[in-house]
Amino acid sequence: MKRSRLNLFKATSMTISLLGVIMVLITVGVLAYLGFQALSSTISSDVGSGSSYDKIAALKADYNVLQGKYANEKMVIDKLNDHNATADYDKAELELIKAQSDIKDAESAIASKKSPEEVQSRIEAAQKQLVKANEALNNLIAKYS
Repeated sequence: MKRSRLNLFKATSMTISLLGVIMVLITVGVLAYLGFQALSSTISSDVGSGSSYDKIAALKADYNVLQGKYANEKMVIDKLNDHNATADYDKAELELIKAQSDIKDAESAIASKKSPEEVQSRIEAAQKQLVKANEALNNLIAKYS
């Protein structure tokens, strides 16, 4: 009787130990999987924001070119000494300022890690505003040059 109890205790003890080891291995596997998922998600979001940074850089370059054109046109308008021309220039320049604000808004969305859809919509808004600013400048040039 004593011997069978001892064998039963050994078998039970061995089974419990084996189950404990299996549970530890499963826990480590689940934690490794979750860590891998978090890491791959971070990497893919960084890659996605990389293209957004490229678009922002292109917008800034376009803005700087347009700003130079506005500066040249300002000299022409100032030489005219016409109040209406100055008022029209100010209205056109306001479109340029709105474009700059939209570009900064898109940059802010990227920096604060907004959703890719939100970032894209802000970039598109900045692109549209740059087009408006360019059209306003072209109208001003056509009218006063």
